[in-house]
Amino acid sequence: MKTISLFFCVTFLMSGLLFQSCAPVFSELQSARLAGKKRIELTPSYSTVSSSSDGETDGLQNELGLHAAYGVTPKMDFRVRYQYAWAKGDDFNNGISMIGFGPKISLLENKIALSLLAGTAFGEDITDAWEFQPSMLFTLPAVENKIDITLAPKYIFTFCEDCDDFVAVNLGLAISSDLSSWAIRPEYGRLYDFGEAGHVGQFSIGFSKTFGK
Repeated sequence: MKTISLFFCVTFLMSGLLFQSCAPVFSELQSARLAGKKRIELTPSYSTVSSSSDGETDGLQNELGLHAAYGVTPKMDFRVRYQYAWAKGDDFNNGISMIGFGPKISLLENKIALSLLAGTAFGEDITDAWEFQPSMLFTLPAVENKIDITLAPKYIFTFCEDCDDFVAVNLGLAISSDLSSWAIRPEYGRLYDFGEAGHVGQFSIGFSKTFGK
């Protein structure tokens, strides 16, 4: 296994789909809403990731994560994300840890936001592991303060030798009786490598809880 890029990179050959560099973690599990000034939002999550090409799908990795956001101002959060990933079929203890951080800026209240996450992976035999993942968050309040639908395209810049850049898009829901307090977050996303056939898909589930007045 080759671990060289932010959030989890592997070398794998999948029915004609070859990612020679890495398949990074690319889920969002957030909407355009902010935590709110001096409030804290925590989101534990689980993800399963697979590759698809020529009608065949193969499991790649599982991920456990925790997102934390602190409301710096009414229009900006500072976010930290920790993720632990391990290959499907491998021992849980053989995974690697990843951490990312950066601001999330509201461009249109509760509807459009910009996330600027950067970070690195750490563990045995990991070097040159930095990535930058700018994401746009477009949120439709389907049911006021109860259901949000978020489309989140992103570009993934990799800063390691022989790594490719990626483009990804995620579609997620936030479901609650009060979205300002808590939310269940199911999400599906796809990751594409330029010039390669097929895609990598992820399904995630998270739970967000916001603390503070």
